Amino acid sequence: MTGPKTNERPGTRSVLRHYHMSATKARQVLDLIRGEEVQYAADILRSTEREAAEVILKVLTSAVANAVHNDGLDPNELYVAAAYADEGTTMKRWRPRARGRATRIRKRTCHITVIVARLDDERLERRQAVVAAAGQRRAARVASSRGRADQTARATRRAEEARVAAEDEEARLAAEAEATEHDEVEVEAAQEHVAPVAAEVETAAETETDATEADSAELAADEADHTEEKDS
Repeated sequence: MTGPKTNERPGTRSVLRHYHMSATKARQVLDLIRGEEVQYAADILRSTEREAAEVILKVLTSAVANAVHNDGLDPNELYVAAAYADEGTTMKRWRPRARGRATRIRKRTCHITVIVARLDDERLERRQAVVAAAGQRRAARVASSRGRADQTARATRRAEEARVAAEDEEARLAAEAEATEHDEVEVEAAQEHVAPVAAEVETAAETETDATEADSAELAADEADHTEEKDS
């Protein structure tokens, strides 16, 4: 027994009738999204540079909206169950050719149908497992990046502390050098102030020494004179 026909597939559908495009051109784009999940199919249509892709994206969006509002389905659990294009009305026109003849022009149209349905439980479980694994990998990457950020912050903080400590040490050495220079200046000023006093003291000492020596000589001379008087 054969399966259901394409137009008898269960699901929620949206149909665009009498669009001015050949069914062959529309089928080339419909083949890209058939059987894919709705989000992935929409991404494919957005990245396809064909006129039919823009039109089919509108039909797909309408089918998803019908499934959500009419059937109460979750848009994240839908996939493209069927997508096909039927021949529509062909408008016949004429083009003049040589020797009075005419050539027929066929302006073709098509009916585009997109059917969306809910994913089966097994496929949903596989997708949830893939999403969970991706979330775990992302969490691991975030934790790793946060760890690297913390390491960078700690290294930056240590570098800042080292810089501040170096600046403090430099300021302390500069203060000590300034204090030492100030003490040297005070010592030099004191030496300059003491030098004249020391010179005066030395001069006074020399003068006193000379006076003492003169007094000693005078006393010695007096004693000698007194001794001579006694002897005579």
